[in-house]
Amino acid sequence: MKKLTTLMAVFFLCLIVGCSNEQLGDELSEKRKNKQTELEQQDDSPDTDNGEHCVYTHLIAGQHHTAGSVTIDVDGDNLIVTFTVNADWTIGTTHLSIGLCENDWVPTTGSGNPQIGQFEFTEPFSETDNEVVYIIPITEVGDNYCFAAHAEVEGPTGGETAWAEGTEFSGNSWAMYSEFDLSSCTSNDDEDNDDNDGDNGPT
Repeated sequence: MKKLTTLMAVFFLCLIVGCSNEQLGDELSEKRKNKQTELEQQDDSPDTDNGEHCVYTHLIAGQHHTAGSVTIDVDGDNLIVTFTVNADWTIGTTHLSIGLCENDWVPTTGSGNPQIGQFEFTEPFSETDNEVVYIIPITEVGDNYCFAAHAEVEGPTGGETAWAEGTEFSGNSWAMYSEFDLSSCTSNDDEDNDDNDGDNGPT
C-alpha cells in the first residue's frame, strides 16, 4: 500500500511538472512569435511621405522587406538621386544606372539580367550609414528616363541585396527598374525663381 501511494505521488508530480514545462514552452513560443511580428512591422513600415520628390520609390531588401527609399529630385541641370534606409538598417555599396529609356540605358547579360558591376554610377557624392547621394548631370535631351538602383544593406534580417521598387527585368533575377517623366519634375531652381518673383522688395 505504501508503495502504491508513493508511485501515485510520483506520477502526479511528473504530471504537474510536465504541464508546467509545456505551458512555459508555449509562453516562450508566443513571445518569440510576437517579437518576430514586431520586427516585421517595424521593418515594413517606412516613412511613406514622398514630400515633393520627382520620384519616390521603396528600397526593397531581400525581396520581402522595405528597408528605405530611393528618391530623385531635379536641381538645375542635375538629378539628385538619394538612397535612404530606415533607422534599423545600414547601407553599404551602391550601384546606379540611369538614362533615356529608348536607348540602351543599362548594361545587361544576354539573358536580360542587369550587370551591376558595369553600372556607370558607383561613386556617390556623399554617403553615411543611412544615406547615399548621387549628383548626375542631365546631359541627354529627353523626358522619359529609366533607372535601376541597387544597394547592399544590413538590417534585422542580416545582409541583403536591395533594389529600388519597380518593374522586374526580363531575366531570371528579381532585379527591378523604374521609369519617370522628366518634364513632370519641378527643378529647385524654378521654385527659387518663383519665390523671388513674388518678392518685389520695398517700394
